[in-house]
Amino acid sequence: MSKIQSLNDTVARCLERYFKDLDGTMPGGVYDMVIQAVERPMLEIVMRQSEHNQLRASAILGINRNTLRKKLQNHGLLNNHE
Repeated sequence: MSKIQSLNDTVARCLERYFKDLDGTMPGGVYDMVIQAVERPMLEIVMRQSEHNQLRASAILGINRNTLRKKLQNHGLLNNHE
């Protein structure tokens, strides 16, 4: 099984469990909830892997450095490593 497929399966299982736990209650804001839950740890790990070098991190993520800075700021992850 590929790593991407494994990640997809993990997310799918978590979402299935989330909806099951709601027991029929209609949720709201699922998209934002999932993005927030995945994005922050992804940014933290990539920043560590890049030794907090935003240019390297943006290349790893495949996004513009300014976009990375905005995401880091939104998650409260801009710090003394700048």
